[in-house]
Amino acid sequence: MNKILGVFIVIISFLLISPTAEAQKQYTIVLDAGHGGKDPGNLGNGYKEKDIALKVTLKVGEMLSDEKDIKVIYTRKTDVYPNLWKRGEIANKAKADLFVSIHCDSYQPRPEAHGAGTFVLGLRGNKKNFEIAKRENAFIVSEENYKDRYEGFDPNSSESVIGLSLLQEENLDKSLQVASIIQTDFTQKAKRKDRKVKQDNFQVLRETVMPSVLIELGFLTNKEGAFLNSKKGQIKMATSIAKSIKEYINQLKLNTVVTDVLVENTSDVEFKIQIASGKNKIATKSYNFKGLQNVERIKIGSFYKYYYGNTSDYQQVKKSLSKAKQKGYKDAFVIALKNGEKVSVQDAISNQ
Repeated sequence: MNKILGVFIVIISFLLISPTAEAQKQYTIVLDAGHGGKDPGNLGNGYKEKDIALKVTLKVGEMLSDEKDIKVIYTRKTDVYPNLWKRGEIANKAKADLFVSIHCDSYQPRPEAHGAGTFVLGLRGNKKNFEIAKRENAFIVSEENYKDRYEGFDPNSSESVIGLSLLQEENLDKSLQVASIIQTDFTQKAKRKDRKVKQDNFQVLRETVMPSVLIELGFLTNKEGAFLNSKKGQIKMATSIAKSIKEYINQLKLNTVVTDVLVENTSDVEFKIQIASGKNKIATKSYNFKGLQNVERIKIGSFYKYYYGNTSDYQQVKKSLSKAKQKGYKDAFVIALKNGEKVSVQDAISNQ
């Protein structure tokens, strides 16, 4: 009996790791060239952001299309302006695995400002980050019915911070993951000044429900403008982005094995509350978290996540969520894990 069981385990193990047993998944990447058409973007040194963003985006797509398991969709391939909500709708309808919006930066008060940066969706970062978000969001006021479409979002108001949806929050970790890969390649391979991974309230990212990043290739307001406007510079930045996306997809593959073998999973699902996220490493003492006990800190990329109320009981975690909100953590939300991997809360509830 033990020999039969041993052979069965070996067969199951082989099927789980055998490439022939894996279903071929195609990953859909939506590439968004910022601005376009009636919206030129910034015009630092006389260059047009919309043109540079489009050229780099098309080059990224061309490089990704060489991969059989990657499908590329563009929000625009010509000099047109899709509304910000439309860009997100394209990605959502395609059920994309990743949304990448490509832009160029500008900064008049400090013309010497330079470097490449990558943003993920956040409630709002510091004042400098907000100014970047405000510039990228500004053109929505020219869109038809923008007040209804964007539910009162005011791109010029520092108080216009709208809560993120649960699905967007669940995707934040993957957004940070791909942003970190992109930023590392920008600095180590493309040799650009590191402007770090940052979070802010970009409207185009708010419209998507999958891992999403917004890239600022560099500043057109200084000598970087000539670099980004050149064919050499565009190829260099596009190569860096394409390589980073491929690396992200490879990491997804390592964590995703699809087989024809159904193995019953009896392990417990864990629920916990995310109460905070940031670059500051904070001691998990109750006095640092408004009296909440047993706070857990986990580092993801260059960010620290702070969790509270670990339990396998969904009803219990709802009570913990209520307590966290009462303590002042108004944006706290529930996450779910199975076998240590993050899953959607709805799937976790269904499995229970």
